[in-house]
Parts: sequence; C-alpha cells; structure tokens
Amino acid sequence: MEREARIRDLFPLVRRIARRIRTVVPGAELDDLVGDGCIGLIRAVDHFDPLRGTSLEHYARRLILGAMLNGLRRMDPVSERSRRLVRDGENLRYRMAVERGAVPTLVEVERARPGYLRARTVAHRVSPLSLDAGLPEDESLPLDWRGDPADILSRRVEREEFEAIVDALPERPRRLIREHYYAERSLREIGQRMGFSPQRASQMHLTTIARLRALLHAATG
Repeated sequence: MEREARIRDLFPLVRRIARRIRTVVPGAELDDLVGDGCIGLIRAVDHFDPLRGTSLEHYARRLILGAMLNGLRRMDPVSERSRRLVRDGENLRYRMAVERGAVPTLVEVERARPGYLRARTVAHRVSPLSLDAGLPEDESLPLDWRGDPADILSRRVEREEFEAIVDALPERPRRLIREHYYAERSLREIGQRMGFSPQRASQMHLTTIARLRALLHAATG
C-alpha cells in the first residue's frame, strides 16, 4: 500500500514533465509521454535508496525524464548517427562562418564532414509536419491545396541541396548551368556571351552535368 501511495503522490510530477516536453517537441503525444513517464516513476519508487542522500522526488524526476526521452528516441525515424552528423555539421558551419565572415556552402561542410548532406536530407525528409504547429523556422509553402506538405518540403530541401552544389562549381560552369537552366538561354547564346564557340559551350555543358551527377551521388549516397 505504501508503494502505491508513493506512486499516486508523484503522478502529478509525471504529467508536469510530460507537458513541459510537449512544448519542446510539439509532435509528441501527451499520453505516450505520460505512459513512458509512469514506467520511470515505478522504477524510481522500486529502486529508491534514501541512504544515497537525495529525495524520492528528485530521484524520480530524473528517471521519469529519462524514460520519456527514451520513448521519443524509439519513435524517431532518424538514426542517432544521422542526428549527430547534422549537429556536428551545423556546428562546423557556424565556426567556419565566424572565422571567415561568410556562411560556407553545404558542399564545403560535406567535404569536412562526409555524410553531412545525406544526413541533413534524411532528417528533413522524414521529420513529420504537424497540422497543429507551424512550419520549421524559415520555411513556407506555396498555396497548393492539392499537394502533400511533406512532399513539398522534401522537394524544397532537395532543390536547396542541388543549388548549394551548383554554387560550389567553378565560375564558368556555374554560370553556364544557371543561364541555361534558370534563365533558359540556349548554349549557343551562352557561348557568345561568355566568349567561346557553341561547340565549347556544349562540351562544357556535358562535362558539368557529369560532374553534378557525381557530386549529387556523393551527397545522397
């Protein structure tokens, strides 16, 4: 009876911690958090040792929080390795930006942290979008009521990755790709504007496309 009384007395603590986590992780289900937290609470009551010099509430708080976080990790479709790669890559990108005074391209970060681009794409692609919460920071969607928001966001991430790879090309190939595919100019016109023959423009186009395919393959695995 004493064990059950302790569990009942500390159950409000489970709900408080669950609500706090849900404000940080909007996609988490409150009932799931409470369920995992109750497992942590029971373990705390069963294994509490007053001789360790801490209160039951303090000990239970740690086990409840740990059980909830473990539950969130089990539901996360992105592996911990991918999350770690993204964190390391973003930290490196920030340090490089501070050192040079300009934000480095994603391809530069990929060279220093192989696997970063792939992990970043996976993390964006599989992260669920909540219909009750706003989009991630700096994200917006066009007014396409027929499209799936997750698919739209996934395509946007892929486009951003491709543009970052294009930005990392040398000046002439980068200009050719942008003028041909973004400004819709012919290779002949681009050759004239850049000062070389249509044949040279066509050759550079084929070489650049092959290079882009290799870079995309390296970035996405």
